[in-house]
Amino acid sequence: MAVRSDPQVAAPVVLDTNIVLDAFVFGDPATVPLKQALASDQLQWIATKTMRDELERVLTYPKIVLRMAFYQVSAAHVLAQFDGQATLVDTAAKATLTCKDPDDQKFIDLAVKHQALLLSKDNAVLCMKKRLLAQEVRAQVAIY
Repeated sequence: MAVRSDPQVAAPVVLDTNIVLDAFVFGDPATVPLKQALASDQLQWIATKTMRDELERVLTYPKIVLRMAFYQVSAAHVLAQFDGQATLVDTAAKATLTCKDPDDQKFIDLAVKHQALLLSKDNAVLCMKKRLLAQEVRAQVAIY
């Protein structure tokens, strides 16, 4: 987990949509430390309106709708988690790094701008770990 020198300031974290789904739809046990860090203000989830719009769109995908029904979670509940926990910030300018998947570029850009921890399960993001680290961004699947 990224740690700030000032313990009063929560470290920023950018959550890819797949991590948001794991945390608030699937209840993946790997997301428990993340949810605890958010609840205790160790991490500050930063996001953009575009990221929220993507989440809202993904929640309508038939496969995700079926999974939400299975886990007895509604799209409204997931969006309420986003709205209640994420801090909306301005869209970041394009970073000097380019992701193979254009849909993931917004997460890279925001993490680089804020030197935030970037949580993602997307291989297009994770394969950039070394290059992101040079920009003071740690990309990983979960908080360990």
